[in-house]
Amino acid sequence: MVTKRKVILITDGDEYAKRAVEHVAKEIGGRCISMSQGNPSRYTGLELVELIKKAKYDPVLVMFDDSGFIGEGSGEQAMKVVAGHPDIDVLGVIAVASKTRREEWTKVDICIDRDGNLTPNGVDKYGAEEFEQGKITGDTVYCIDQLHVPIVVGIGDIGKMSHQDDFKRGAPITKLAVEIILERSGHDDFRKTSKHDTDSE
Repeated sequence: MVTKRKVILITDGDEYAKRAVEHVAKEIGGRCISMSQGNPSRYTGLELVELIKKAKYDPVLVMFDDSGFIGEGSGEQAMKVVAGHPDIDVLGVIAVASKTRREEWTKVDICIDRDGNLTPNGVDKYGAEEFEQGKITGDTVYCIDQLHVPIVVGIGDIGKMSHQDDFKRGAPITKLAVEIILERSGHDDFRKTSKHDTDSE
């Protein structure tokens, strides 16, 4: 029987996100699929599944990006394939806010603002709290409601948020989002164990 890989899906894939996610993966003793970086995503869902299977440790952090494409772009297509694959156990999704040409949004369970505060309200790309509860607007979030994942955490633009999430500062907002997903999914033991050799894939 194949052991399912524990995966966290992240709806951002630019260079800032890559640096932040790589840093957080090392901090929690997991792996970042660095090759999933791309704006828009360059790899298909099945190609990413193969990369995930080759990762040395769980949890595996994977990035997806539509680069503002309206509707279901390459990032979302790949994300749906990864999330639905029988060898993948999705622990949660980090839904990243952005300014889109049209309103593409998803429901979220909780958000984190740029100061690290948890809120039931949405946040914008700068990590500022908005007024509407349980909803976030972004360019790679259109299909998240269809994935039926355990938890969706909304945050601002990874690695940015007015420098509050800069990887040089430890990407604290992204790290907190990952930790919440691990805790809520019952897999917070990952970050309690000793750190592995966690060079990115």
